[in-house]
Amino acid sequence: MTPLHRREFLRQAGLSAAVLPFIVGLPSLALAAPARPRQRLIVVFSPNGTIPPAFWPDTSGRDFALKEILSPLAPYRDRMLTLQGLSNKVRGDGDGHMRGMSCLLTGIELLPGNIMGGSGVPAGWASGISIDQELKNFFQSQALTRTRFGSLEFGVGVQDRADPWTRMSYAGSGQPVAPISDPYQMHDKLYGQMKDRASLRSVLDPLKSEFAKVRTLISAEDRRMLEEHETLVRQLEREISDPASHTLRVTPPDFERGVADQNDNVPRLSRMQIDLLVNSFANDMARVATLQYTKSVGSARMNWLDITDGHHGLSHEPDTDEAAQKKLIKINTWFAGEVRYLADRLAATPEPGGGGSMLDHTLIVWTNELGKGNSHTLDNIPFVLLGGGFGFDMGRALKFEKVPHNRLHLALAHAVGHRIETFGKRDLCTGGPLVLT
Repeated sequence: MTPLHRREFLRQAGLSAAVLPFIVGLPSLALAAPARPRQRLIVVFSPNGTIPPAFWPDTSGRDFALKEILSPLAPYRDRMLTLQGLSNKVRGDGDGHMRGMSCLLTGIELLPGNIMGGSGVPAGWASGISIDQELKNFFQSQALTRTRFGSLEFGVGVQDRADPWTRMSYAGSGQPVAPISDPYQMHDKLYGQMKDRASLRSVLDPLKSEFAKVRTLISAEDRRMLEEHETLVRQLEREISDPASHTLRVTPPDFERGVADQNDNVPRLSRMQIDLLVNSFANDMARVATLQYTKSVGSARMNWLDITDGHHGLSHEPDTDEAAQKKLIKINTWFAGEVRYLADRLAATPEPGGGGSMLDHTLIVWTNELGKGNSHTLDNIPFVLLGGGFGFDMGRALKFEKVPHNRLHLALAHAVGHRIETFGKRDLCTGGPLVLT
């Protein structure tokens, strides 16, 4: 029932508004607001721009055909939105790659800094929170959507360095959030506490009897101190016995050991990270995640595709270099295949405690820091939305005219009930949330 209907009910029943909090949950009165279905967001990043003629559909609306790069996503065509014409209009310090990466999810300028970019203008970190962390904070502020981690930041082949080219997620101004590229480290973060509980239980089990023995041997004052220790033990026991704190809906994946975090293992590392991501969502450890492939100016060598050139170097080749164009199309098609694997895993996993699959309740946003690598343009940034749960009208190719990407971030926020008026740079939010329903 809407607030207006509630007020009408109170008026008709001759009740004051003061009684509403006490009766709103009574089933027979049907005054409780309908529960919002579970919603999740995954932002997938791949670097160095795309090849527009092989990426964007030629027609808009529902009657569109997928080009070569997006062809792996064909099974999800009716559950997809392509958003052509969104632009990163944030200006200021830093080069295109720096602003492309660190302003991608923040929509706000970089702070002054001493990290020199290709433009000859140094810059620092982004000066505001990213949309993934904004939604994480919104979910964590409510009991019904609060999870253990809130958000999880996965990386694949992200180098062990920190600068505006390597970070897209920000907890606030000057607060980059580092992705975890090692799946074994992520596995320990997610499930290591279960091992800790088992070890702790083995230590606590004999303590009660030991305390009883010691109590007969010490003074009254010492017994008071011992009682404080016993209280701590009881608290630990309650935490261990709390089913909600350690019961998993889905068993964690069992990985082969020894897959090194190095270039040629990127395909295996990608699948391991995706499996962990889906498993963490199935166990409701987070409602928001990012999956970052390499970084802006990423120079991975896709040897598994028989491409020995560095990705970033290839992206600088002119459009007339047909060999380079074919390689870049192949690289971006591979990234689309990894998004396909993520969608497949979500679609194959039943929604815990609900109907349908996890993909029905999860929106994937696949994006990039540049619209085109060799021009470093921040116009026509690739944005592909796939999945469900946000109420968008899917199965369409949409074309806009240099619309600030801040408006997409507003649409994501409003779709989960977070009714913010602006996000990132206020001047780039004119027109409000992008209309996708």
